[in-house]
Amino acid sequence: MPKGKSHPYIHGTDRSEQRRLSNLNGLLNRACLRELALIGGEMVLDVGSGLGQFARDMARVIRPGGRVVGIEADEKQLAEARHQARAAGEGGLVEWRLGDALALPLKKVEWARFDVAHARFVLEHVREPERVVDQMARAVRRGGRIVLEDDDHQVLRLWPEPPGFAELWQAYIRAYQYLDCDPFVGRRLVALLQQAGVRPIRNDWIFFGSCAGDREFPAFVRNLIGVIETARTVVTGPIGFPVKQFDDALRVLRRWGRRPDSAIWYGLCWAEGVRP
Repeated sequence: MPKGKSHPYIHGTDRSEQRRLSNLNGLLNRACLRELALIGGEMVLDVGSGLGQFARDMARVIRPGGRVVGIEADEKQLAEARHQARAAGEGGLVEWRLGDALALPLKKVEWARFDVAHARFVLEHVREPERVVDQMARAVRRGGRIVLEDDDHQVLRLWPEPPGFAELWQAYIRAYQYLDCDPFVGRRLVALLQQAGVRPIRNDWIFFGSCAGDREFPAFVRNLIGVIETARTVVTGPIGFPVKQFDDALRVLRRWGRRPDSAIWYGLCWAEGVRP
């Protein structure tokens, strides 16, 4: 993926990545929705809405008086979001818009009107995350909330650690840095809120892990493999990680996922603030 691209999404947007994202939503959305604590009737802006499952989850909670506007920069992702919404009989549940997180496509009367502005897995994929948070802060009313959910890829732990995985994961992290993105942006969320003139009110984690024996554990393993596999082009290309080593490490990871004592620990960084 060229470094000149404004949004260097490391995972691409092909069907395999869309399947991974859909499955990831199934693993994560319930916990995220609980932590978001919507009360109904809010105007919500979902920045980087992707395939739209979480935007629709929010819309169900806040109806009938609420409204969700989902902003997505990738036309393929937005088309799939609309397709999934129609297939679920929810074609009119969310207002979808094609647009850039760095220049939100809002009408003049919509600025400073939203009750909540939310972004998940967005800031790690843009080169200027502070500009995204600044746009979100401008979009909410006084007293409105800005909610950021993102990754710090250094917090991942597997046990027993599969041989070769640590080296592969470090190469994956370097791929973000090659693209001028921050793989550790999760630890900066509170600072980004403060820099945007927002008063931080919460700093937390959403546990994202599992273990052998849990019925969802295979899905966590598939997600981890998919995260790495969809970054293959950058990891084995400009990063220079050997293809054989890449494939061998994934093969070991698949075997590890069938062990009876395997466990994954990860935490999705969560921060929120209020516009003064």
